[in-house]
Formats: sequence, C-alpha cells, structure tokens
Amino acid sequence: MASDADELQGPDFGEGLPSEEIAEGVPLLGHAGGEAIILVRSGADFFAVGATCTHYSTSLAGGIVSDAMLRCPLHHACFDLSTGEARRAPAFAPIASYLVEVRDGRVRVGARKPEPAVRARTAEGPASVVIVGAGAAAYAAADTLRREGFSGIVTLLGAEETGPVDRPNLSKEYLTGEAPEEWMPLAIPAGVEVRTGARVAEIDVAGRRAVLADGSAVSWDALLLATGVEVVKLDVPGSDLPHVHTLRTLADGKAIVANARNAKRAVVVGAGFIGLEAAASLRKLGVSVDVVAPAPPLEKVLGPEVGAFLKRVHEDHGVVFHLGESVASISPTAVRLKGGAELPADLVVVGIGVRPATGLAEAAGLRTDRGILVDERLETSTKGIFAAGDVARWRDPIFGGTLRVEHWVVAERMGAAAARAILGRPGAFRDVPFFWSAHYDVFLAYVGHAERWDRIDVHGSLAAKDATLAYREGDRTLAVVTIGRDRIGLLAELAFERGDRSALDSFGRSS
Repeated sequence: MASDADELQGPDFGEGLPSEEIAEGVPLLGHAGGEAIILVRSGADFFAVGATCTHYSTSLAGGIVSDAMLRCPLHHACFDLSTGEARRAPAFAPIASYLVEVRDGRVRVGARKPEPAVRARTAEGPASVVIVGAGAAAYAAADTLRREGFSGIVTLLGAEETGPVDRPNLSKEYLTGEAPEEWMPLAIPAGVEVRTGARVAEIDVAGRRAVLADGSAVSWDALLLATGVEVVKLDVPGSDLPHVHTLRTLADGKAIVANARNAKRAVVVGAGFIGLEAAASLRKLGVSVDVVAPAPPLEKVLGPEVGAFLKRVHEDHGVVFHLGESVASISPTAVRLKGGAELPADLVVVGIGVRPATGLAEAAGLRTDRGILVDERLETSTKGIFAAGDVARWRDPIFGGTLRVEHWVVAERMGAAAARAILGRPGAFRDVPFFWSAHYDVFLAYVGHAERWDRIDVHGSLAAKDATLAYREGDRTLAVVTIGRDRIGLLAELAFERGDRSALDSFGRSS
C-alpha cells in the first residue's frame, strides 16, 4: 500500500504555468508546497486536488476526468474535482483540494482548502436503521448514512468477532505480511454502533425486529440485509483438521498466517480467484504450493486464453497444478487425491466456492432467486427492507436480466446506494460491475459482466502482460478485461456507463 506519488514530479504549480499548456480534461501531475497535485482544466475553470488516492495510497496520475470527477486508474475510486470528496467506492475519505488562481494567463496553485464540511445532521429518513452483516456493503451503507447527514440510530450487527475489515487484502498483502493487521479494520463513522459476534437468528417483519441468537432483539424502522455469502466447505475425511482452512474472515486469515510460519508445503484446493491469490501469497512466503482443481483455472469466468495465461504465470513461480482432480481425504501430513496421488501438505487452503446467505430472507418471506431479489432502489419485496452486496440480485438495465455479483467494489457501491434509498433519495442503482485480481506482478482488471460469450477479442499480448480482451455476444460487448492497461479499464467503465457502443466495439481491437 505504499504511495506511488511520494516522489514529486512534473511542474511546480506554485510557480505557475501558462494556461495554454494545460490540456482540456487531461490530469496533469505536478506539485506545490512539497505536495503532489493533479491539475485539471475544464473550460475556463481549473481544479487542483491531491495526487494520491485515499483507498490504497496509489497515484491518481494516469486517471481520467469525467462528470466533474477524477477517476483512479487502479481501483476506480472517484473524487469530486471541486471539493476532493470521495464520490464512489472503494475510496471513502476525501483527497486534498487546493485553491487555484488564474492571473495574466498563468495558473497557480495555492493553499489547501478546508476539508469538506460534514453535512448538517437531518431528521430525514427513518428513525433507526439496522444493518445485518459486517462486510463491504454493510460498511459502505453505515458510512454513507452518516456522510449524508442521517442523524438517526444506526446499528450494524456482525456475526464475526471483528467489525468490517479490508477483505480483498486477506488473500494478498495481509497473507504475505506486507499489510499488518492494524491496516485491516475499516474506520467506522462516529455514532454507528457495531455489535460483533451478534448472529441474527430471525427477522421479525411484523414486529420490525432483528432477533439475535442469544434471544435479544434490535428494533428497526429500516433494515438492510447485507449478509453476503457462506463459504462452501470441503466434505471429505480430514477436512476438519486444524491445518485445513477456508479464507473469508480476518480470523481465517490469521489462522493461515500462523500456520504458514512453519509450513513447508501447502495444497490449495480450488483454482478460483481466492485460491490463486492465496497460492501467489504463499509462494512469496517461500511455501511450496500444489493447486488441485477439477478444471483449468478461471476458464469459466475469464475464458481459456486468460485462464491459460494465469496458469503459466503461477507455474513460472513454482506452483504445480493437478487439474481434473479432486480431494479424496486429508491427513495431518498429506492430501490424497481421488486419482490416487498423495501430496505432502502441512497447510491446506480450501477455496471451492460460496453461496448467497439467503436463509434469513427466505424465513422472513422475502422473494429470493439465487439471492435476495431487489428492485432498482435495492428494496426487497417487503417495504422498508433493503438488500445489498453479494447476497442481492438486482435487475440491471445495462446488461439485461438479473445480476448477483460477488465483488468487493460492487458490494460497497450497492451499500452506498441502499443507504441513499433508505433516506428517500432518488436514483436507481446502475453502477457497472468492476473487480481486480493480483497475481505476483500481474494486475488484472475486469469491467462489465459476461456470464457467457460467443468470442473473446484480444488486443496486445498476454505473454507480455499487456493486453485488452473484450467479451462479446453477438454485436454486444459484455465485459472488458485489461492487463497492464489501467487507463483502458477506466475508459471501458465509462463507455458502459454511457452506453457508448462505438467505444465498446473498439476494445480488444484497436485499444
């Protein structure tokens, strides 16, 4: 998470530069007063904001400007050019904003502006909001309620023993030790009550209460179900041994880290994103890794080209794949495969999938279909009850049909949208799905949603780790994947948002 913007580069904006040297709508990296700054021209107006994203402290240089926002090229956070406020997840904290003076044809950046004022508390909305869950959607909803000025009671009920944490890091920097544990908790807004170890056993719709497993209850005027997903467990002899782990919670991550300190050989069961990222992290720690999976890595999600590419990347780092295989049993020292092979292992990480946690919703009589069904405002079939994140299935106007997406940024954006809906703010949830995945020095970004496709158009070179892939069905572009081309991923997101079919048609061909 080290900043890419620490070293000052570009012109000194404090000294000023001719206005004609500043291109329209193109972020210009420079500095003033010892701080890295992005300067943007919009017609006759000029804006200056901090050059470091508040999400993972990466550089905003290379981002794009649209709709009066600066978009981060890495994880697609959006910041208001006028105020520096974070407008879209995964960032929540603002970046700095600076005064700009134009005199005698020269543009100079001055002092920092005060941080955006917290919105005045308002009685708008329900008296109390209860959020069930402690993941990305739950956190974003709580944060947005407070940032939007909601003055009512906000209670977050999480079954885990910790509050919301930065879950994407569990399989990446946290596992390798690059992200210490103190970086993992997400900052809870003032006035939000977080109850950990609080498992909700029942939603009492008529009484408007969330009944906990210990028999206590919390009343609500509006309820947000952000229950996420449940990990699919491996059901074979030995799968309950202490060195066998799944990876979903901070407790899971801590257990794997502790086990990895003394491990020499690990078996990862499953070749999805969690399994492969965990494999990469374990290899960085010097642990030998075997991956067992019934099919080639990520072929169903990303297609054979990217799947084969990622397999080669992992093999180049020493990972051994056992494909077309499954686990028969686990002993304290080995994993036996159904094909008869035995793999030495003193650490086993299982990543074979998840399922939406719809049990509470189903018992409460809410409509479900492979997730909790919600309308465009993320309200369920019962008025006053909303759902967001991995558990929610919504009708999407961009990609058609209903979608349920298990990705961190989508969940955060849904949580924020649900909070605004709870407050009665207008607007439908229309955010384009986006996720990222990291494997050693390979950073993959995915924009859109393609459950099936007719063809994949590739521009560039996967072998060179510099490529754009477009997933198409008929004449429609459904998703764009970029490797080593962060800015193109942003442009694809913008094209999906605007319904710009001409731009979407260009991806994978002339990108």
